[in-house]
Amino acid sequence: MKLREALQRAREERRSAFIPFIVAGDPDMAMSEKLIIGLQKAGADALELGVPFSDPVADGVTVQRAAERSLAAGTTLKGVLELVKRARTRSVTMPICLFSYVNPVYKMGYANFVKAAKTAGANGALLVDLPPEEATEYCKIARENAFETVFLSSPTTSEERLRLIDACSTGFVYYVSREGVTGTQEALPQALAEKLSNLRRSLSNPLAVGFGISTPEHVAQLAGRVDGIVVGSALIKLVEQNPANAVEAVTEKVRALKG
Repeated sequence: MKLREALQRAREERRSAFIPFIVAGDPDMAMSEKLIIGLQKAGADALELGVPFSDPVADGVTVQRAAERSLAAGTTLKGVLELVKRARTRSVTMPICLFSYVNPVYKMGYANFVKAAKTAGANGALLVDLPPEEATEYCKIARENAFETVFLSSPTTSEERLRLIDACSTGFVYYVSREGVTGTQEALPQALAEKLSNLRRSLSNPLAVGFGISTPEHVAQLAGRVDGIVVGSALIKLVEQNPANAVEAVTEKVRALKG
């Protein structure tokens, strides 16, 4: 199943797809593989798999520390693709979206990346710091290879730019729920649910929301108003706190979040 299909199916079922985010290689590749399998068993509809990067601009402290641990363990983009390939051989069928900064992908080459990622079993990618205005070559290669693209929208995105983001995306549009970086928060912005409902009606793509969603109350507040809900920092914090028992801690949290 593709990313787009997973979110569309959730909409048809009048619910929101649950999309966990973890950083590949945190604390090591063996645990990441177990986490991916565990997340699927816990009911994840799709997975956002982070490629660690040394100089992030969108990540809060929790995700930054995870990337540092992963890089210290020797994780590379090639290694992340090998992880996806192994997961696919272990009956992981949920769609996988790679989450990366553009530098390692550009270094590999867009065509090489897309073909290698698709061969490994990834469905698409979100290149966080690649704006749609500069993504013509990447999007062309991705479309030619049926590799799904995801682009970011935010509270400050203009209507004109939103149309461009929607046109460039083939998987879904990812809405950043707040200004700033990733991380947990006590309360969601007051007008977020209504904003998402209105935004979803204007897009041709499914809509997912992330950044700061960390509690069952947050998930319940957004359920059905958006096609996908991404939870990352709340899960990654558990990996940091429970490196030896990360699967149990994370899957228990996922089940609580899903309700």
